[in-house]
Formats: sequence, structure tokens, C-alpha cells
Amino acid sequence: MSTERRDLDIPLLDHHCHGVTTADLDRDEFEALITESDWDAPEGTTHFDSQVGFAIRRHCAPVLGLEPFASPDEYLARRRELGGLEVSRRLLRATGISDYFIETGHRGDEILDPDEMADAGGARASVIVRLERLAEELVLDGVEAAGFTEAYARLLDERLRTAVGVKSIAAYRIGLDFDPRRPSEAETDSAVATWLAGIADGAPVRLADPVIIRSLLWAAVDRACAIQFHIGYGDADVDLHRCSPLLLTDFLRLTRETGARVMLLHCYPFHREAGYLAQVFPHVYFDVGLAINYTGSRSDEIIAETLELAPFHKILFSSDAFGAAELYHLGALLFRRGLARALDTFAERDGWPAAERTRITEMIAWRNARRAYRLDASTEETPGADGAGAA
Repeated sequence: MSTERRDLDIPLLDHHCHGVTTADLDRDEFEALITESDWDAPEGTTHFDSQVGFAIRRHCAPVLGLEPFASPDEYLARRRELGGLEVSRRLLRATGISDYFIETGHRGDEILDPDEMADAGGARASVIVRLERLAEELVLDGVEAAGFTEAYARLLDERLRTAVGVKSIAAYRIGLDFDPRRPSEAETDSAVATWLAGIADGAPVRLADPVIIRSLLWAAVDRACAIQFHIGYGDADVDLHRCSPLLLTDFLRLTRETGARVMLLHCYPFHREAGYLAQVFPHVYFDVGLAINYTGSRSDEIIAETLELAPFHKILFSSDAFGAAELYHLGALLFRRGLARALDTFAERDGWPAAERTRITEMIAWRNARRAYRLDASTEETPGADGAGAA
């Protein structure tokens, strides 16, 4: 059976993703969603001339009823003809994703919320809470410095009643080369007071203080959370050289016996380093979401490289899709293809049995995430058994 089609009946648990827009996008709006740059393409060029742009024309066009490699103008005209909601439903339901773990802290007013995503995709949806956003919410609600730590603990506990995990964007705000130790309550109170004073003087409510962010991380550790970290490739405002997962080594040493699990997201171009950390630390997991979408025809090689050092029970699937449903579709399709091709290569070289290849695929596709996020035993049945995620 072709590697492009094998195991398509195995559902995917997308452990880190975002909502999509159902707006009828014009060309500029759509192109802004298929690049991590915050700039338009230079005059006379287009973001469609990229791996992700070609992958959309090749793989998403047929889902919308077009021939492969329809021109960008033809593709966008068809998108507007069908309407944003129909486009999103078609692309989401063609993925075979049964569960979305949706991080809700990024531009939530522009995209579908978790319940709306579940409806559009015919899947289940759970929430991932952004730690820094919770702190910013407290500030907007008028918290005082002396009461911040206690108020944050209450709010985090409240959100964790329904959320399956948390995420930190420390990589964006302070870099991953932060002091890994727990700050004292006095240090945190002082940092919050300085933050609030800056806001009172007109600074934006944007948390970028390393002491406060460390405090938030340790609050999550104390609750034995699954903690997602942005790693590596991302938007233009990230300092990539401060986003290597190796910078978290001391934090990982301090937290390995706490019950917390650390989920390294995206990881490109540090996916081999992430694989090493997943091997040597019992509580570390990783994925190459985002990179899969944006590397298109080269994604096979990146997926194969994740299978070099990392134990197979430490690798997860994510799309990190945001805004454009095309990114969900590509994340799922290219992941399935790349994983199948890598395992086929291992079979050709060393005779790996078909049953073992299917077992590994299931582990990475959904079983690892269910175990790592400690989902209730009642959800341990195969995802999609109730129809969720069906195309």
C-alpha cells in the first residue's frame, strides 16, 4: 500500500493547536496566515512561492474541488466562492484529527473557540491555558502586587478544573536562558510591583519580567501540570538563538521528580536536541508541529530525524495550526506521510514488521499524548470511535 494512504484510519490527537478563522479572506489576509513573518512579501513576490504555498496548492486545492497546483488566484477565488466556514469544515474534517488541544491565549477574538472548533472539525476539543495570559488577565482586573501570587494560584486552579495542560511563551518574552530556580514570594511581589508601576505610567500590559514568569512556571510545576514550552522556530519577534531546548536543561533537572511533564513544541531547527532531551529526561516529550506545515516537501526528512534518538513513546503530534484551516490539513497529511515513509525505510533496511510500524504510528499519533497528559481512563478508547474526527 502507498505510504501516502497507509494508516489514514489511525486518528490523530493534535496536542497543540489554535482556532481557525471562518472569514472570507482576501489575498493579503490569507498570505499573512501562511508565513511566520510579520511583513508582506516584497513587491512583485508572493508568500505562495514557498514550501507551504506549494503544499497548499498541491494538497488543499483538491479538497476544495480544484486540480492540484491551481494558481493562487484560482485557489483564493474558490475559497471565497465556498465561504470561510465551508472551507474550514472541509479541510478540518479531511485531517482525521479526533482531538484538538487548543491553546486559547493568542488572538482568541479572531478565531473559532474550542467548542466551535469541535463542531467545525467533527472532533473533541480541550483547552490549554497560557500561563502569561492568566497573569495579564489579573492585572487587567486590578490585582495588587501583594495579592498577586495568591490570586494567580486561585485562577490557575480554577482553569485547571477543565484545562488539560498549560503553555508558556517564555521563549518569546525572556528567552529560555532564564534562571531555572524558583523565585521567592518576596522577589515575585517586588517584580509584580515594578510591572504594575510601569503599566500605571503607560506601558502595555505585556508580561516580560523573568522573575514573574519563573513564578508562573513553578506554580504549574507545583500542580504537576503538563507544561508546554514554545521552542525554536516561530514568529519574527522571537530570538531564535535563545530558543534552543538545551537552555532548559537545568530546569529539567530541577523538575524531573515533581510529576510535571514538559512538552517541547515545534523544536525546529532544534528537533535533534529535543530528541536528546526526550531520551535522557523521563518527563520530557516533543513534537515538530509548525515545522511540518512550513517545510512541505522537505517535511519527510525532519520527521525521520525525530526518530533518531528519541524513544518512540516520547514523540507527539501537533499541527500548531492557527487561522488558516489549510495548516491543519497539511500538518496532518504531511505528518502521516513522513512518518509512514520513515518507517518504510526502516523496514527496507532492517525488516521492521508491519505490525510494529502500525504500533509505533499509533503511539505517536495519539497514545503518547493521552498517557503524557494523564487523561481519564474513560477516554482511553481509540479516538474517533464515536465518530469524532471522521472525514
